[in-house]
Amino acid sequence: MSTEPTIEDSIDQAATTVGSVWPIHSFVTANPLSGFEDLPFGEAVTQTADLLGGRGYPSPETFQAALDEGQIDPEILDSELAEHGYEADPETLLERIDTAADSNTQDTAAERADHVLTKWLSAFLDEGHAQWSMPNREDGFYAAFRVVADYDSEIPDEGVVADLPETPVEAIEAVLEPYPESQWVPIFEEQLAALPGWTGFIKQRADNEDVWQSAYPITLAGYLAVRLSLLDGFGVAIEPSTGPDRTEVDTADELAEAFLNAWEVSYRTEVVERVAAESQSLAESDPSGRPDAQLVFCIDTRSEIIRRHIEATGDYETHGYAGFFGIPMEYQGYDAKVAVDACPPILDPQHHITEIPTDRDTQASHDRWSSLREAASEAVETLKTNPATAFGFVENAGSGYGLALAARTLVPGRVYDLFDTADDAVPDDHEFCSQIVQYQHQYVGDLRVGLTREEKVDYAAAAFEQMGWEEFSRLVVFTGHASETANNPYDSSLDCGACAGNPGGPSARVLAAICNDAKVKTELRERGFDIPDDTVFLAGEHNTTTDEIELYDGDVPESHTDNLDQLRADLAAAREHATAERAEAMGADGSAGVTETERRAADWAETRPEWGLAGNAGFVIGPRELTSGCDLDGRAFLHSYDWSTDPDGGALEAILTGPMVVTQWINTQYYFSTVDNAVYGSGSKVTQNPVGNIGVYQGNGGDLMTGLPLESLMAADDKPYHQPLRLSTVVHAPVKRVTGVLADNEKLTELLDNDWLSLTVVDPTQDHRVFHYEESLEWMPVSEQTEAHPEMPNTQAVADD
Repeated sequence: MSTEPTIEDSIDQAATTVGSVWPIHSFVTANPLSGFEDLPFGEAVTQTADLLGGRGYPSPETFQAALDEGQIDPEILDSELAEHGYEADPETLLERIDTAADSNTQDTAAERADHVLTKWLSAFLDEGHAQWSMPNREDGFYAAFRVVADYDSEIPDEGVVADLPETPVEAIEAVLEPYPESQWVPIFEEQLAALPGWTGFIKQRADNEDVWQSAYPITLAGYLAVRLSLLDGFGVAIEPSTGPDRTEVDTADELAEAFLNAWEVSYRTEVVERVAAESQSLAESDPSGRPDAQLVFCIDTRSEIIRRHIEATGDYETHGYAGFFGIPMEYQGYDAKVAVDACPPILDPQHHITEIPTDRDTQASHDRWSSLREAASEAVETLKTNPATAFGFVENAGSGYGLALAARTLVPGRVYDLFDTADDAVPDDHEFCSQIVQYQHQYVGDLRVGLTREEKVDYAAAAFEQMGWEEFSRLVVFTGHASETANNPYDSSLDCGACAGNPGGPSARVLAAICNDAKVKTELRERGFDIPDDTVFLAGEHNTTTDEIELYDGDVPESHTDNLDQLRADLAAAREHATAERAEAMGADGSAGVTETERRAADWAETRPEWGLAGNAGFVIGPRELTSGCDLDGRAFLHSYDWSTDPDGGALEAILTGPMVVTQWINTQYYFSTVDNAVYGSGSKVTQNPVGNIGVYQGNGGDLMTGLPLESLMAADDKPYHQPLRLSTVVHAPVKRVTGVLADNEKLTELLDNDWLSLTVVDPTQDHRVFHYEESLEWMPVSEQTEAHPEMPNTQAVADD
């Protein structure tokens, strides 16, 4: 009887323990322990420590630094320690936290097998970087490996690998023959965990059938067949390990959990107190008049800084909304060779949006410059990589290259100005192209081109409903965001996470085009959105490295010219203040903020062009007025929401099940990349080597690194800049409404019950009282949290109190 279904089922079961890894050119932040989110946080980090050898909690030194800098409230810490039964002083207890993670040591034979395997994985999975491709890739990884194995002298001529069966399942069967079926899942788990970067990437690519997977298919079964066959050939046993004795480690983890809880409560208490106080003030305040402009930014933590400074320059209102602006689309720019997803990975694209030229003269200018650049780039690349011309090219071009490198190193600010001037001479796509937003009755792959009128109205209405809008200014700006860096393999990690690691400007343009549609406006008014005739929607893009905001104003009428000119001037002023704040956070002179951030954007040797989302710790869901007067230090995601305009809780449900889940992914990746960068991060950029346009190695081979580099997280070798805290979400809404949403979404409740993030509600219908989520849909009034072992109140009783 065939064992194929049993083997494939066992692989599927084992693969749940591997977190997905996206290609570095479209970096998507994800929880590296996503396969363990059905377990309590403490159990999950224990199991993955045994499997991967990584730390699950910050080090004692990190906790001590947080204590020294006042980030952990001593009284809160004493309470947490007492609750866990510890009476000693914190410094003494920190000495009991194990500083050494379990390491995955391998014998020489296993390392040799890994070397062969990763060599061929990098060749097979290459996405357009290699000049000479691995043969037979179109047949799939296992079939291609069978062909090249005969010519690889590093592969032993014994065991299963010496004469590979025709199919992957047959190869796996041959290796597993001595082992009972009960050991198959543990064996697969351990083998998938041996190279989690490669296996996570294979899992993601197989699950999200993209153009590369369609052309060159690879499966986890094919990967395991090659890996197990190589191990068999090198004589490496594959019995699953029993794991270490965790008695001492478990005690250390319990202590670390207490310190972590205290740190998180200390941060959360400050944010909640601010929101609760502003909730009271908001209820007592009179409605303000129509603002000069409204700007909608991504909920990204970096937007908090520029929003604060924009509001300080004039009568402006800013809002937070997921940076893909609610349009689940695949996007292809005018001269882009491939389309990219422009929505979070928890969604599947529903529409294909592309661009068509509308200004032929500007298009011609763009095409001339682009053709020259492309031809020059291709010529240089050919000369550099062709064995017949490479040496001669280096001899003749060496001096020119040397001058260019010297300029980038010594005067990167001047280089930025030069490139900025050159870029100004080349028209951007949005200057001569319109997006095909109208439904075209045609498909690209499985996706429809454009949107129907009903879909347009639904997307626009969903945006305004989730943000709780009731009034519209003369100018409404949807502002996407992107970064600007040089020589940075992780550049896409600084772009919009809600747009799958791509810039958010195209998504902003789509929503602006939808809202400017006269027929859409009419139907929105029929749905209760009172959009004045003089309201104009436009798009823009926020450069998070330099804080420059570019407005795409092609459709703004002359009647709004003065408004637009004033907005541009105020955005420039806000940029001065925001860049000063960012520069100081990076240890530079804040008085030269614009110059410093431009230098970092152009400097090819700069390992930290910006801090990205480092520091993220909170997520506030409520009206902007709750936080507009607060300096949240660029640490909080901010999503606009008005409970009074959402009677059925539909908008709140969309926010909690969408943006909050994505921010939890971002938060956990930053957390684990900080607490153990060697296992969950990617080490220093200085020693990274890009491979295949899909990821980076440390050194010249091995596993793909899966997380963030040290320079995105650490202020110094021994001092984290990012405070590794789990996400604290604060919602301004009736607690009964929040409970209803949780009751309808089991996965969401599971994340909370298992302590992957926390949830606190400021209830405006109960005298602005604060309730903290415990578990099983039960809440605790925050005032009761300081009591010793308070009795857990019932949710309904709290809500009706």
